[in-house]
Amino acid sequence: MFSYTEPRENIVQYQPWYLRRDGDWQPRQVAEGRKHGKGVVARLEDCADRDQAQALLNCEIGVRRDQMPPAAPGEYYWNDLLGLEVVNRQNDVLGTVQQLLETGANDVLVVMGERERLIPFVLDKVVTRVDLDAGVIQVDWDKDY
Repeated sequence: MFSYTEPRENIVQYQPWYLRRDGDWQPRQVAEGRKHGKGVVARLEDCADRDQAQALLNCEIGVRRDQMPPAAPGEYYWNDLLGLEVVNRQNDVLGTVQQLLETGANDVLVVMGERERLIPFVLDKVVTRVDLDAGVIQVDWDKDY
């Protein structure tokens, strides 16, 4: 599986996992797991054979927010950034954060406004302020980029 935790193998520490199948979230206990290449392999307690595992392909895995530790100062969970309004230093509204992309160098905000913009999430250089309470991210980014 692919995990968005950092480091990736930390996903196996959360109990329970919630698997979304057919639009319904179902809790499942993780028996074991480890890093494997660029992903993670894991075994669920009630998953005893290949056929049961096959039935779980393409399920989305989630955990409750209260299962995660608080973000450290200056760090943000991606989920907290989704939907925030993005403005530049001139107070031009560039759009809202639709998703984030992980790249080798840095994460990237996918901002949708009058057009899509890909803005590097580099704190104190490109991203100058994140105000979760106000729902705003300020960036040093020209509206014509």
